[in-house]
Amino acid sequence: MPGRRKNLAAFAMLAAGVIVTTPASAQKRYDPGASDTDIKIGNIMPYSGPASSYGVIGKTEAAYFRMINDQGGINGRKINFISYDDAYSPPKAIEQARKLVESDEVLLIFQSLGTPSNSAIMKYMNAKKVPQLFVASGGTKFGDPKNFPWTMGFQPNYQSEGRIYAKYIRDKFPNSKIAVLWQNDDAGKDQFKGLKDGLGDKANMIIADKSYEVSDPSIDSQIVALHDSGADIFFSWAAPKGSAQAIRKVGELGWKPKFFLANTATSIASVLKPAGLDYAKDIISTAYLKDPTDPTWDKDPAVVKWREFMDKYYPDGDKTNANNLYGYVQAEAMAQVLKQCGDNLTRENAMKQAANLKDFHTDLMLPGIMVNTSADDYFPIEQMQLMRFNGQAWELFGDVITGEVGHERGQ
Repeated sequence: MPGRRKNLAAFAMLAAGVIVTTPASAQKRYDPGASDTDIKIGNIMPYSGPASSYGVIGKTEAAYFRMINDQGGINGRKINFISYDDAYSPPKAIEQARKLVESDEVLLIFQSLGTPSNSAIMKYMNAKKVPQLFVASGGTKFGDPKNFPWTMGFQPNYQSEGRIYAKYIRDKFPNSKIAVLWQNDDAGKDQFKGLKDGLGDKANMIIADKSYEVSDPSIDSQIVALHDSGADIFFSWAAPKGSAQAIRKVGELGWKPKFFLANTATSIASVLKPAGLDYAKDIISTAYLKDPTDPTWDKDPAVVKWREFMDKYYPDGDKTNANNLYGYVQAEAMAQVLKQCGDNLTRENAMKQAANLKDFHTDLMLPGIMVNTSADDYFPIEQMQLMRFNGQAWELFGDVITGEVGHERGQ
């Protein structure tokens, strides 16, 4: 009576409260913010305040996830993207992070923007063991898995960027005098440190520096002082508003230094045009993504596809604003992590998969740029290429360079 024995065994298991599961259902694991139907992702952006020009990044990311949902979601789950404004205010960022984690119960927070805001929520996110993924800042502190295992950056860190400029200057302009404008926060300090470390025994080339607060209404006095120093190289490490002011004031003074501009302030739409394109001509910066204004990429399939996405999902967005392309790439990376998670949508696994990206590359990244992470390497991208503004568009030059910050990271 084999059939009867099987039935009796099944009945006994049910009576004992044993649930028989299929292999597929056994693999499904969820933390708050995830279910069979959707995944809740939190985000914090400065939609208002002194860094509001960055707010378009959050709008692009929201548009990207709308596109993904129209295509059926990720592993059959729709993305519920919840984005709040913190006005670039650390106390407000803490308030919004708590709301996302404790009220909205998101699975993770993705792409919160700004070094001050992310610094403010970092301890909270790690205490709660909620991923703070692909932080929109190049602060080196966001790549410190030993002390903050739930926080990870994405873009090249600021110290690496500073070292890349330093290598170029040592090679091309070894006898120059350098003046530096830097933002008085961890971002500005990181960039300045990278430049000094990269110059090494040539660090005395820096003859003047001035800091500014991101909330300052004007930085004219700092620029005048740096101009008067006699420097022939000028660095502007500032948020978009401060960078636009710096470019304009340097131009108005008739100062003609070799001008280096932070990668995070290279948007033609939100920085260079407000400053004056004539004043911006010949500025040097760095890139790791294709620039939508560069004629080189006009017919590039990935850029064409991105423009079509903008037309359909974010028609009010400015296609000359590189921040909109940046947001798209960040969302692509987030989607990749969620795909790798499969049906194991726990916070722990989300962090594990973010730390297990192997030669990930989106077609909007420059050729040769790869994303690699591991349990002890939380800096996904450490490569950049120099570029120069020709008065209308950015033009790449030189080779892809690695910043080589190495194990100083997180210090």
